[in-house]
Amino acid sequence: MPLPFKEHPLRHAVTTELHARTFEPIKAPARVSHLAFICGERGSGRNTGHLIRLLQHFGAPVPETVGQYHVADLGNIRLHWERHTEFVTYTFTEPGPFIHPFANPVIERLPAQWLAASPGELVTAVSVALESGDMPERSLAELSALFDHNIIIGAEVVGGLGRAWSDLRIHPDGYARILLRNEKLTEAQAGRMVKRVLELNAYRAMTLLALPMARKVSRTLDMADRRLAILATKMAQQPSRTPGQPMENQLLAELTGLATEIESMAAQTTYRFEASRAYYRVTKQRLEQLRQRRIVGLQTFTEFLDARLAPAVATCESVSSRQRDLAERAARLTALLRARVEVSLQAQNRNLLESMDRRAKLQLRLQETVEGLSVIAIGYYGVGLIGYLLKGLESQGLPVNATLGMGIAMPVVVFSAWFFLRRVKQRLMRSHD
Repeated sequence: MPLPFKEHPLRHAVTTELHARTFEPIKAPARVSHLAFICGERGSGRNTGHLIRLLQHFGAPVPETVGQYHVADLGNIRLHWERHTEFVTYTFTEPGPFIHPFANPVIERLPAQWLAASPGELVTAVSVALESGDMPERSLAELSALFDHNIIIGAEVVGGLGRAWSDLRIHPDGYARILLRNEKLTEAQAGRMVKRVLELNAYRAMTLLALPMARKVSRTLDMADRRLAILATKMAQQPSRTPGQPMENQLLAELTGLATEIESMAAQTTYRFEASRAYYRVTKQRLEQLRQRRIVGLQTFTEFLDARLAPAVATCESVSSRQRDLAERAARLTALLRARVEVSLQAQNRNLLESMDRRAKLQLRLQETVEGLSVIAIGYYGVGLIGYLLKGLESQGLPVNATLGMGIAMPVVVFSAWFFLRRVKQRLMRSHD
């Protein structure tokens, strides 16, 4: 019956998310094969298709849609499939007694062709054996033989209700090995313990994926740091020049290229480093949830992983911080060089303006000189015209003295020309303003 309320569109999604990483009860004895494949955030279609082909092979029901996880029975094998952000996991559980914990693992009951066609890249593969409390306890020598005489890590888990051993190494069959013993665990507690151990193994592998990248980038950053120091020294020793000189252009080009390389490295590594920190936090959380207690003579999982994961994560954080520092230094040097070029440009522009001002003043003086000459020329031609007029009248017998008339007319004509040019100049100036 639908509720009489308006529901939030994500109400069911957030409730389902609480059960997306659920566990299943396991009855000891049982064996488990666990695979984790990196597929990226866009590999959902290929992985769901691969899962459906496995279900079809065993005749198991095929769901209409596949969410974040799926559980199915493949005959006597129980499949638990989970999709994480960038990897998917397959957990195959087979209940029943066994003689050797890691001989003939569960994975061998799956079709080889399907295994070979698995999408993505395998990041971890582990065989887990869960012994029951009534099975004979193994001595330290027997445990060492199960792990090819490697150094064993072990602890009592779930407050002493179970035990766990491993060497966290890849064995000749290609799988890591984890041996669990159920002392007094319920089936639900045993299921939680197996799931936490498997998640711990997957997350510690995902945490360390960033370490090889950090080491590689660190060498590149060393070279970038030296190049940046050389460029800074050149900038300090090189005096400010006229903008556009080859030296400053070369420095700016090298700085820009170096800053681009550093930003490119950061873009390639930032996601991996951030993911490593997130996986490390989840790994520590799973270690705490195991509630370990020391087995005399053995190193606990927390001690072993802390001694190895913590330095790796610290290295990634150091490289990430160094990338940011180099990017900031390159940006500051570029800004300083641009500022120096800009100051030089401003000085050049100031000199250019001063030169233009001097030229304008000189042009004004020349113009005033030409203006005076123009008054003289206009006066000369004006007096000449008046002289022609007076001489014409004088030739007709009129009582006119042409020479005297020209003398009297000269100051009037010159003043009139000067006054006319001045008025024209004033009018032009007012029009310009």
